Formats: sequence, structure tokens, C-alpha cells
Amino acid sequence: MQKMFDNLTIDGLLDLSWKDLTPHYKDLEKETLSKKNIEDWMSRWTTLSEIQDEIYNRAYVSVSVNTADASAEARFNAYMEEIYPNVTTAEQNLKKKLLASGLSIDGLEIPLRNMRAQAQLFRKENIPLRIEEEKLSNAFDKLTGAQTVQWDDEEKTVRQMEITLREKNPKTRLAGWEIMSQRQMEDREAINQLWIQFMELREKIAGNADLSSFRDYQWQKMLRFDYTPEDCKTFQNAIEEAVVPIATRLAEKRREALGLDTLRYCDIFVDLTDKEPLQPFSDVDELKRGATSIFGKVHPQFAAYFTQMDDEGLLDLENRKNKANGAYCTEFAFTGRPFIFANAVGIHDDVQSVLHEGGHAFHAFECFNLPYFQQRAESAIPMEFAEVASMGMEFLSLHFLGKKDGGFYSKEEAARAQTEHLEQSLLFWPYMAIVDAFQHWVYENVADGKDPGACDAKWAELEDRFRPYIDWRGYEDVKMTGWHRKHHIHQIPFYYVEYGLAQLGAAQVWNNSLNDRKQAIASYRKALALGGTVPLPVLFRTAGAKFAFDTVTLQKAAQQMEQTIETLEKSYE
Repeated sequence: MQKMFDNLTIDGLLDLSWKDLTPHYKDLEKETLSKKNIEDWMSRWTTLSEIQDEIYNRAYVSVSVNTADASAEARFNAYMEEIYPNVTTAEQNLKKKLLASGLSIDGLEIPLRNMRAQAQLFRKENIPLRIEEEKLSNAFDKLTGAQTVQWDDEEKTVRQMEITLREKNPKTRLAGWEIMSQRQMEDREAINQLWIQFMELREKIAGNADLSSFRDYQWQKMLRFDYTPEDCKTFQNAIEEAVVPIATRLAEKRREALGLDTLRYCDIFVDLTDKEPLQPFSDVDELKRGATSIFGKVHPQFAAYFTQMDDEGLLDLENRKNKANGAYCTEFAFTGRPFIFANAVGIHDDVQSVLHEGGHAFHAFECFNLPYFQQRAESAIPMEFAEVASMGMEFLSLHFLGKKDGGFYSKEEAARAQTEHLEQSLLFWPYMAIVDAFQHWVYENVADGKDPGACDAKWAELEDRFRPYIDWRGYEDVKMTGWHRKHHIHQIPFYYVEYGLAQLGAAQVWNNSLNDRKQAIASYRKALALGGTVPLPVLFRTAGAKFAFDTVTLQKAAQQMEQTIETLEKSYE
């Protein structure tokens, strides 16, 4: 098998059909496993898994880089309709075969644990439902990706309009936010209808798997062995106790600095100095150069990885019409390369996005040395730690944002950028708690969760609990439909608490770097290279952090961030 695929080009890979893959899966399924052939068998399975995974990810990239590309959509749908159902069953059969053999290899203990959970969850009748779910997800992307407005006689994407939220003039900020919100609200009913379809599908998926709720299904699917829904609620309470007071203090300082009576959503991003908004780069090439220099300061190998990606066309960073929203890093497993997707428009948030996705990409590079796909696939690595890789890179890069290190800013601007990142990180925890609490409520109360009106009311309630410092008067509809604008809720249910837990881990890695930078980065890289071969708490511990939900650990990290903000502010007052 390996020889057959040795000279496989990308075009050749994309031309493969299920008919081409079938005989190789059949051969593996028929073969008798033994201690003598298990390593060779696993290597051949790895090759097949890499190929089918890369076919999917390249198809997904094609539809996200241009949501209006009919041929890309057709290719994606063809994968979902022809290859996906068959390969899902074939992969399931190989998992069952390996588990039934009782055989293992060093480094496969955790992957085998994962396979047992996946095998237990698998239901053939769910395959067409997951295909339908992917199609609904694409429909959501098409809706949001097509949202544009007229601003200064130009057509702007909603993402591009976020620049107006950094404007010094409060009237400009408010006008920009209003026109963005008005355009988003035009899709309110369409998103509500998609939501109802998502919820009905997910009820069926959970029922087919003999589980009482979709949350139970998703918990097992996401391989969450090391914490429970109750732990998430403990974390929400810790955020309310340890972070909301700090966020409220920061918001009050912001309100006073801006000379406002109250703080609206459009006021929480603008720089508080009398300086112009940070403008880190004028084009994507400048963004790439600055990011490369910063990565090199953290560790030379990271710059080498990023340069290789740029040279090989694995970076799509600029925003444009009909490009899906957001940013992500995915992997082309057979080729052995990551790919970064972003929507840069020239603001500091774009720098942070590239640093963040760079962390994911470097995680992939560090894991490619593991011999088996089942140890290093995106699905094999706990997302709670995968996000430590990305958020950790953001924090470790803070010290190198200045032009003296090849970054983007003067010394004063770098201090402002660091302040912005730390402040937005602190403000993120309350927002994350809203998203996470909302999702738990939705799937604990399915009848209400399927009702967009009830969802609106719950989101508004959570806004009041975790972000009491934002004044939504006059914009109540925008407030209560905030759940429309968080794609994870619609497309990747329950995938958001990872960011909050990972940010706590990343903050601890950053704290370590303040005392011993070399050792902190060495520990970080060591943890990245483990892939999915050890449990989640061990990954955190290897990186020098504690996997935690408690108020004390969170409070220590949040207070360090607040104190650093106060020190930085003095440098540019």
C-alpha cells in the first residue's frame, strides 16, 4: 500500500474516490493481527487515515476560502456523500478489530482509550445525520460570509467593519456598530430556522446513540474523560467570582477614560490613550514578515515553520467578500503540513489571530514526528490543550511585538498592544462563561433550547450575569441575539469552554516565562510534541501548568494579568 501512495500528488489525492480506498481498507480488515505485524498494520492504517483526512480538510478549505465557489461546494458535498459515510464505517471496523485483538504498542494507550469511546458511540444511522449537519453548517457560513454593508461609499464585509469599533470618535464607533448590527439582524429569521434544524438533528443523533441528551453524546464524542459538565459550572462560578470584578473595574476605568456616561458594546475595543488606533500592518505581506520575526524570537524553529508554510502557499490571511468568517488552522495529514486561514483587515486582533493559529500550526509540526495518525490527529489531541498551544503562543509573543524585535510597534505602541491583549483576555473569560452556560442550558432544556425566543431571553440573562458593565439599552435585540454571532454554538456545539480552560493554562505558561523564559518555552515545546499520547492533566503539567477549574488558580492568573496591565499603563500615560 505504502508504495502505491509514495508518489501521490495533491491533485492525485483529490481525485481519489471511495473505490480507490476500498481495497486497502478491506485488506486491513481481513488481516490477522499479531505482535509481529501490529506495527506494520498500524502504519498502513495511518497512511489511509491520513489520505482520507486530507481529502476532507482540503475540501473544507476550498469552501471556506470562497463560499460562493459552486465547484468547491460540489466537491465538498461529494466527499460528504460518497467518501465520508464509507470511510466512517471502515475506520470504525478497524477500531473494533484492533480493540478485539487485545494488542497494543507503546504510546497507544490513550488512543486505544479514545477508540473504545468512539466505538461505543458509533451508530451507522447517524452517518447521514452528520452529513446533513455539515450541510447546515455550510449554510450558516454562506449566510454570515455574505454579510456586507455600504460604508463611506464602499462595500465592506461585517468583519472589515470591526475597524470602526476602534475609532476614537464615539459617533463613528456607534454608527459603525449600528450598521453592522442592522445587517446581521437581517438574517435573524434565517439563522433561527437553521438553529431549529440543528437542534432537531442533534436530538436524533443522541437518541440513535441511546443517550439521554446531545450533551452526553458530545461529551463522549469530544473525548472529555478528565472533567464533567459540573466542572464547567464550577468554572463558570469561578469566573463570576474571580474575573467579573476585575472586568468590571477595567470597564469602569474605560468608561471614565472615554468620558462616557455608560459603556456600550462598541466602546470596549477602542484604545484608551489619545493616540490613533493601532495599525500594525498595511498589507498581508507586512503581517507575515512581522509574525515571522516574532515567532523567531520565541524560538527559531517556529519562524522556520511559518516561513515554510508561506513558501508552500499554506497561508490564506486576508479578508475578502464571500470568505467564511473567523480564523482556523487545519492539517493536511498525508502531506504533513498545517494550513492557516484568517480574515486580516489591519487591526491588532489580526496579529493575535495569526499568532494564535501559528501556535496550532507549530503544534501540528511538533506532532508530525509521532508514528501513528491515531496519536497526532486533530481529533486525538484534547482541544483543551490544543488551545494552550495557540493561546500560549499569543502570551509568549507579547514581549516581542515591538519593531526592535522585528514586530509591528514602537515601544509605546507595543505596551499598548500588550495591554490590549491582557485586557481582552480578562474580558474573554466572562464572555466564554456566557457561551458555555448558554450551551449547557440549551441541551438541558431542549424544548426551550429549540425555541429561538427562549434562547434570546437566556442569552440576555447571561449577559446581565457575566457582563453587567455593558449598557445595552436601546439595543436589546442586538443583545439577546448575541448567540447568533458565535459560530461555535451553531457549528461546533460545546467547543468553547476549551478556550477558557486553555487560557488559564496559557496564562500559567506566561507566568512561568516571566521567571525563566528559556525553561518555560522548553516545557511548552515538550508538551506540544506529546500529541495525544498522555492524559490531559499530564499535558498541562508537562507544559508547566495546572489543569484547574477552581477560583484560587483562576484568581492568581487574573490578578497577575491585572497587575501587569497597571504596570504597562504607566509606561505610556
